Amino acid sequence: MQFLKRYCIFASEMMENLIGETHRPGRIEVVCGSMFSGKTEELIRRMKRAKFARQKVEIFKPSIDTRYSDEDVVSHDHNIIPSTPIDSSATILLLSSDIDVVGIDEAQFLDNGLIDVCNQLANRGVRVIVAGLDMDFKGLPFGPIPALCAIADEVTKVHAICVKCGALAYVSHRLVKNDKLVVLGEKTEYEPLCRECYQKALEEEKINENGRNTENNV
Repeated sequence: MQFLKRYCIFASEMMENLIGETHRPGRIEVVCGSMFSGKTEELIRRMKRAKFARQKVEIFKPSIDTRYSDEDVVSHDHNIIPSTPIDSSATILLLSSDIDVVGIDEAQFLDNGLIDVCNQLANRGVRVIVAGLDMDFKGLPFGPIPALCAIADEVTKVHAICVKCGALAYVSHRLVKNDKLVVLGEKTEYEPLCRECYQKALEEEKINENGRNTENNV
């Protein structure tokens, strides 16, 4: 009897979830934060729920992101969902006709035209889920993500854990010396740091750089 009661509650909750997924109007949802914060994991979770609700879904990612796979979207925890690599945000409009839910991973690497693309999709009733870094390795707004946060119906800020002190991470600190804006990498190239530890890391880098310059001038 107890088992039957628990099953009925579970079935009722699942039905509510399905109804909730299938009746979401056109909207823009942004999942942003630093590296290793679970952005892609959350995107995959939402897309799989939409597929479970028998909605037509399509997920896109920048073609330059080949860290784990040329085509699939893969989280740091190695959860996988098939995707379509693209070079331009305009391609999303061409490939998303008759789609209920559009997912976009690593959106910071796409052009600013993505803002208008997401608006167009949402205005015609498509649920758009965007995941990406909101700041670059210098702690500055990154690509179209900040503007998408401004026009989004829902923004979810997720956090990694600072590897130095265990607080909530603030930024993705680049460990390799490279001033290019886009440097693909993982834990050997980046580490999540809180604001305080990030400032300390910058000071240490400045001291080390001054020390190297002094040695070179001797």
